[in-house]
Amino acid sequence: MIHISMAMRTQVLSIPLFDYLDTRIHEHNLTGQYTHVEMAVRRCLSYGGWPIHCQNKAQHFVLSCERYVYHANGKFDSNGRFTNCLNYSRCQRYSTRAVNVTTPVFLRAEKFVENTALITQHGKYSYSDLLLYSANFAQKLNTLSNKAFNKVKGHVKEFPLEGERIAFLCENDMSYKVAQWATWMCKAIAVPLCKSHPISELEYFVQDSGACFIVGTEDFKSKLEPIASSLNLPLVLMPEDAYTNSSAVIGDDDDAWMNSEVRKHLRDGLNADEYKKKRAMIIYTSGTTGKPKGVVTTFGNIDAQMQGMIKAWGWRADDSILHVLPLHHVHGVVNVLMTPLYCGAQCVMLPQFNPKLVWESLISDEPRVNVFMAVPTVYSKLIQEYDKQIASSTPYLPAEPGQVLKEKFRLMVSGSAALPQPVMERWAELSGHTLLERYGMTEIGMALTNPLHGHRVPGAVGMPFPGVSARVVEWTESGDNTTLVTATSNNVTVTPGKEGVSGELLIKGDNVFQEYWNKPEATAESFTPDGWFKTGDTALYSDGVFRIVGRTSVDVIKSGGYKISALDIERHLLAHPDILDVAVIGLPDETWGQLVTAVMVTRSGDPMTLDDLRGWAQEKMAPYHVPRLVTCLQEMPRNAMGKVNKKQLAKDLFPEKL
Repeated sequence: MIHISMAMRTQVLSIPLFDYLDTRIHEHNLTGQYTHVEMAVRRCLSYGGWPIHCQNKAQHFVLSCERYVYHANGKFDSNGRFTNCLNYSRCQRYSTRAVNVTTPVFLRAEKFVENTALITQHGKYSYSDLLLYSANFAQKLNTLSNKAFNKVKGHVKEFPLEGERIAFLCENDMSYKVAQWATWMCKAIAVPLCKSHPISELEYFVQDSGACFIVGTEDFKSKLEPIASSLNLPLVLMPEDAYTNSSAVIGDDDDAWMNSEVRKHLRDGLNADEYKKKRAMIIYTSGTTGKPKGVVTTFGNIDAQMQGMIKAWGWRADDSILHVLPLHHVHGVVNVLMTPLYCGAQCVMLPQFNPKLVWESLISDEPRVNVFMAVPTVYSKLIQEYDKQIASSTPYLPAEPGQVLKEKFRLMVSGSAALPQPVMERWAELSGHTLLERYGMTEIGMALTNPLHGHRVPGAVGMPFPGVSARVVEWTESGDNTTLVTATSNNVTVTPGKEGVSGELLIKGDNVFQEYWNKPEATAESFTPDGWFKTGDTALYSDGVFRIVGRTSVDVIKSGGYKISALDIERHLLAHPDILDVAVIGLPDETWGQLVTAVMVTRSGDPMTLDDLRGWAQEKMAPYHVPRLVTCLQEMPRNAMGKVNKKQLAKDLFPEKL
């Protein structure tokens, strides 16, 4: 414990120092000066709030900060040192250690309690609202857990869900953030589900993750009840007033969260930087073989991903982003929702993508937005909507929207699939913005980006984000590899004669995921012996930028911003009673990136139409997995080994598409 002697009294601290200072700062209404206090204290203390050196040497500084808090007359120099310190020279001596601690976004939110966090169809919410709603729901989950799973009568755990998985299905609104943050406040692992997935796929995700609770809003009751019943799991429904009504929060005190015991114990996790390796989230993504795998990311992984985007794209607290993406995908979850909240910015959420509503939001003054991120398909759909309405008798858009958008927006980003150059050029014509194209995936977050300022090369994905290393290698038949190029955000090493040569893209950094959930073999196979993650994408480096050439495997299709397993789609289609054989391929398409295409052989010998297939698949497959083009053959062309040459199949059947 730290003993602090002050005039007329002695006080003993048995809690981390930052919690103690928080209390004093709020008591004396000095929240506006909190950042100065924190900066100075962090210079002299370890990352958890305890002294770097022995307690006696740090004691003078604690006393000085206490005087600042009580009298509000302290002054700090440019390095954060307290100039009124009783021993300023010693303060200088011990003010040199910088601190870098992984702080979960819900704890970071305490810095921005008065800022607007979210604007949804239900209203406007501050960071304080979000914290309180989340804490209230976390309290409910912990109470239910103690009742449902605690076998020792009378024994109540503070965090009974620690390390457990909580699967949740919510709309694109405040309910999603409340479910996510409440999960983390329970020290549990978040498993977000997709509202467009059929029940069978949702059940697989819940079962595979080993979730102990299923959480959802009332709108999804009919989807979640059969899963909960089948797996014998508790279903916790979130009534609308749990995330829209201020009376639902803990108590009536605006400082209820700041003063809560749960918060104090969660902040204790900063003491040893334990959040860096603590599992935070499992997002399911289609692998190139078999069923989808759960990608486990830690708070440290997510922190590195967000920090990279903040540095590369200039995120700041006065930004406001328009959110139109799904919330089971890293693009929508981390890039467009978590990152703005990490730095105190505002997120305007639409319940779903609707071209007309998006256009109206882009050009409207209220609510204000100045950042937009989407997949190429969204931009293509917006272009189509513009062309359609501008030719109508009652257009709702100005003839030249670029005049409005150029002034309003500081950044527009495209990702999750290759951006067709015609879409890039047409959007620049309409909006006045050259889209910033970047490259990432669920396992690594964001890896490569075009510059925020400077020339953005069409068809290229720029250089690594800060903190990320990229490498392109050629593989030999023996499984060894030769390095063609290695790069960081500010350094590139090219093997002589290898510039412009393509190979597999490898990524390394704190941004890279921890593991595939319960799949140690798949995890091991995805990394090289020296720790580089194998993306499965083919890339090359030339003229100062990386370019993604294509997929290393023809069985990985990128369509509408999703990375889709052709083998997984084939597995589903073969369950159709009239499909005898099938090969799924991706064909180039300006709108979708790649068009999911099924080449089939039917048992009956009769052709199957796209409408017939869609009618059968709508309850069995995710919408973006359902083929958009079909054709039938009498026999599937296979080689002597029984394999289909999908590249040749595409050339033979769809030459006009290639």
